[in-house]
Amino acid sequence: MATINPKLDDAARAGWLYYVAGNTQDQIATKLGVSRQSAQRLVSLAVAEGLVKVRIDHPIAQCLSLAKDLTERFGLAFCEVVPSDPGSNSTTLGVAQAVAAEIERWLSKSEPIVLAMGTGRTLKAAVEQLPSIDGPQHKVVSLTGNIAPDGSAAYYNVVFTMADTVKSRSFPMPLPVIASSKAEREMLHAQAMIRPTLELAARADVTFVGIGELGPNAPLVLDGFVSEAELLALRKAGAVGEIVGWAFDADGALIDGITNDRVASAPIPDRSRSLVIAAAMGRAKLPAIAAAIRGGLVNGLITDEATAKALLEMH
Repeated sequence: MATINPKLDDAARAGWLYYVAGNTQDQIATKLGVSRQSAQRLVSLAVAEGLVKVRIDHPIAQCLSLAKDLTERFGLAFCEVVPSDPGSNSTTLGVAQAVAAEIERWLSKSEPIVLAMGTGRTLKAAVEQLPSIDGPQHKVVSLTGNIAPDGSAAYYNVVFTMADTVKSRSFPMPLPVIASSKAEREMLHAQAMIRPTLELAARADVTFVGIGELGPNAPLVLDGFVSEAELLALRKAGAVGEIVGWAFDADGALIDGITNDRVASAPIPDRSRSLVIAAAMGRAKLPAIAAAIRGGLVNGLITDEATAKALLEMH
């Protein structure tokens, strides 16, 4: 049974009165029997603790126009562009919230679906935005292994986090992200408990993935999955980005050999039967995003205004 925190309980009540019921802080103070300053603090606490999730439902013309241009230019099946905050250095702001809304939309369907999830910072931020969803008819499957090189749980694997709020059947991938050899990868994929998960991933109706850059701050290196020498070899072979560990070149073609021989992730689901939505933004990721959409590794994109404009200017 969940432990009730009286302070958060009051903050949630104050947040509800302010954001949902439209009360002023004076009215909240009266209703809760506290001072105006305390009411103000409780509303602020509700926001700070993530109890309040704000969505703007009015479509923004510039964003709609950019999404339409990207869809036509790259033949995308889905595209959403969110506003940019010029003063922010965040690589997830806005995009994470839009991804959460799209995941929620899919999991609100009455007919059963298979939803596949990649990994990474953007998807983790998105999953943390999800409300409680009751969808026992759905299946949520991880495309990537959830074991870090040191044997611990991979921090940015999101299926376990989702299981806390989404009441659907979850299928994690109990594998390392990148195996130590091609033979080990093949042996792991042949395991009786892994094969059904790989088959389920291949049948995904919708897939959400992040796009990793392969520059100096490559997530694969930062998170310990790939060595500096391997990163150098990948870049020498023309790699510009990766999706669930699969490295690809500027044309969106998967790199032959190197770490791709050892990636234990499921293959990216077939775009002819699955909507594969990439969630990515930022100048550092531009070459990788452009390659992924140009090469058809993904057929959906959620990004921000600044990235959308830069993508259209590149071609």
